[in-house]
Amino acid sequence: MKTMTCKQLGGACEMEFKANTFEEIAELSKNHGTKMFQAGDTAHLAAMGAMKDLMQKPGAIQKWFMGKKAEFDALSDD
Repeated sequence: MKTMTCKQLGGACEMEFKANTFEEIAELSKNHGTKMFQAGDTAHLAAMGAMKDLMQKPGAIQKWFMGKKAEFDALSDD
């Protein structure tokens, strides 16, 4: 089991997510982001805007995703 924060995953807060795989932690982060979007949280909305901008650049989101996966893989187990 490994831990990453919302902020480490491109978000805006220190909420921690724990998972065994990067795919699992990405899903937890996505669900959190959806809740923050629905709540109208301005800090998270700004972080989502930055991700949206990143998606406009060819290949940038894939590079970002692979970097975050490598960061997750390098973490020690809790």
